[in-house]
Amino acid sequence: MNAPLPEVITQHLIDPEICIRCNTCEETCPVDAITHDSRNYVVDADKCNLCMACVPPCPTGSIDNWRTMLRVEAYSPAEQLTWDELPSEKALGLAVSEAGDAGTGADEGAEGVSPSAPVGADLVPGSQVPPWSAAHPYVNLYAHRNPVTATVAGNYRVTELGTDSDTHHIVLDFGATPFPVLEGQSLGILPPGTDANGRAHHARQYSIASPRDGERPGYNNVSLTVKRVLADHQGQPVRGVASNYLCDLKKGDTVQVIGPFGASFLMPNHAGSNLLMICTGTGSAPMRAMTERRRRRRAAGEGEGGRLMLFFGARTQQELPYFGPLTKLPHDFIDIEFAFSRVPGQPRRYVQDAMRERGSELAWLLKDEATHVYVCGLKGMEAGVLEALRDVSATHGIDWAGLHARMKTEGRLHFETY
Repeated sequence: MNAPLPEVITQHLIDPEICIRCNTCEETCPVDAITHDSRNYVVDADKCNLCMACVPPCPTGSIDNWRTMLRVEAYSPAEQLTWDELPSEKALGLAVSEAGDAGTGADEGAEGVSPSAPVGADLVPGSQVPPWSAAHPYVNLYAHRNPVTATVAGNYRVTELGTDSDTHHIVLDFGATPFPVLEGQSLGILPPGTDANGRAHHARQYSIASPRDGERPGYNNVSLTVKRVLADHQGQPVRGVASNYLCDLKKGDTVQVIGPFGASFLMPNHAGSNLLMICTGTGSAPMRAMTERRRRRRAAGEGEGGRLMLFFGARTQQELPYFGPLTKLPHDFIDIEFAFSRVPGQPRRYVQDAMRERGSELAWLLKDEATHVYVCGLKGMEAGVLEALRDVSATHGIDWAGLHARMKTEGRLHFETY
């Protein structure tokens, strides 16, 4: 009688050399298989069911790594936390035909699903594909091993002095080094120095706030919208490593950059497409890039038509980035609705409240098949925005469940939250 063969699994791993620690995978995982420490993000093989929910949202592809392993030899989370790079493939130690007889084929995931099948796409709220007319993005041209050096061309505060929100508009110039970007993409900044464990600081991700032809048109530069972090989400004092480094930069300083990242949160290019943009704080960066792209094309007589509508939230007017320039944009170009949640003597008003108040205009856009929706800001805004879209749809006779599914499939509903 033959002894039972050892179980073979496909182990899901995260590449520590590429990971930029954006936390998207951990937030997306429905079974809490992904954890992290100050060093690495790791996957627990005992919990992971290969649902693939974490793969589409990852901006770098670091999450898309797999090893055919014997279950008893699977890498533990504790072991993964010590890695600086992925290990090479291990020999299974048994014949391929025997592995096939073990009942868990190496090319099968949970319940026979291939690891390459995006079965987890239904678990994320937005599209994981770009609009059909979006330009082709370049991604991961530069990584931790080969960052590109950019020079600071400008650093300007874009919120009023005296407020808690010290937000800066930072322009980085790449000179003759190629760094092609599209509206909606992001990049990674490598802060100098080391962490408490003596390791180089990991990259921090920032959305690009300028259009594809540069912050200064025709130049190889980009801009970022960076808020100085002096407290965590619980209000405890903390000094953000990358944000303070960036906000303190002077013109002429150099910065190490990786990327670009992002292949789906991209704007459409076809005529007549509408942009419905919803953001808070520094989530305005990609919206600024898209709006400026449309503004420049309109000024050059190359307008694509279509309607632009922006819902922009902040605690107060003084803490809202770019408030002055936004108020100067003509209303026939873009419809802007501000929402302030901490104005003394006034009730708190959030972007979802503003969306419900403008329900008629919102419903008109949702009924138009040329409308593309972009949401960027804190993770907590996702639920409120989706509820507002559902409520507006119900009020105006729109089947939100069906429209939501269709917009995701068609690349017309995008979330970039953190």
